[in-house]
Amino acid sequence: MKHNSCAAIFLLAAILFLPGSDLLARDAEGTLEKIARTGEFVIGYRIDASPLSYENADGQPSGYSVDLCRRIAAAVKAHLGKEDIATKFVPVTSDERISAVVTGKIDIECGSTTVTLSRQEKVDFTLPTFVTGGSVLSLAKNGIHDMSDLSGKKVGVVKDTTTVEQLRNHLQQNLIDAELVIVRDRKEGMKQLNRGDIEAFASDQIVLIGQVIEALYPKQYSLVDETFSYEPYALVVRRNDADFRLVANRAITQLYRSGQHIPIFNKWIGRIGIRPSPILVAMYQLNTLPE
Repeated sequence: MKHNSCAAIFLLAAILFLPGSDLLARDAEGTLEKIARTGEFVIGYRIDASPLSYENADGQPSGYSVDLCRRIAAAVKAHLGKEDIATKFVPVTSDERISAVVTGKIDIECGSTTVTLSRQEKVDFTLPTFVTGGSVLSLAKNGIHDMSDLSGKKVGVVKDTTTVEQLRNHLQQNLIDAELVIVRDRKEGMKQLNRGDIEAFASDQIVLIGQVIEALYPKQYSLVDETFSYEPYALVVRRNDADFRLVANRAITQLYRSGQHIPIFNKWIGRIGIRPSPILVAMYQLNTLPE
């Protein structure tokens, strides 16, 4: 029995010193342990998802989701008892945001990411942070007032987003003969719209509102009122890392419980006259969890 125990110990030691064993060690290390070891909390953010996550005129990360993550950063410091933990922001694109969390490039992604079951095969999500739906933006002169007006038109949509399939399904189900044009990112989509290469650009409604807010001439755009999808947003975290997710969720529900989410909403979204939708109000209330 003693011989078998010694053999097992030697075998484990050999595995740990094999090439690639450092990767196994990193996988076993939780996000909180990583933050404590490195002294950094790394937040991934989108540069093109205003008013939720974007770079302001000074090149600094800004927006509703970014402010939520700043609160989570404070909660992480308090949990670890280390005020010297640095908060580092790293920009990520729509097609790399999930992999950036999986590989540990970032500790959390704070943007405009929809919770889906397929994404939960790779990552986990915090409590919901926002609810919106897919919609369509066009130039006012194009005369697109509702989804049926897209018939015969080219509609841009960003690759690797939930909008692609949801828009395609909506068009098919409603017999709207529009051509989907896949674009690299929102910046490219807006460029093509303004040049006339496409007649409309589809994305999540709140993000399209952000594009209009930042435009030089906002009145040249027209936003379709109806939505063609349900998009519940949350912050992306590592899969099966319950300790870190709990710290993040405690911070989020504390904001909801105390009402501190209201000034954050008003700062980034309410300032342009948009009020929380009934479903968003319900989301806040349902996720005001007791301690």
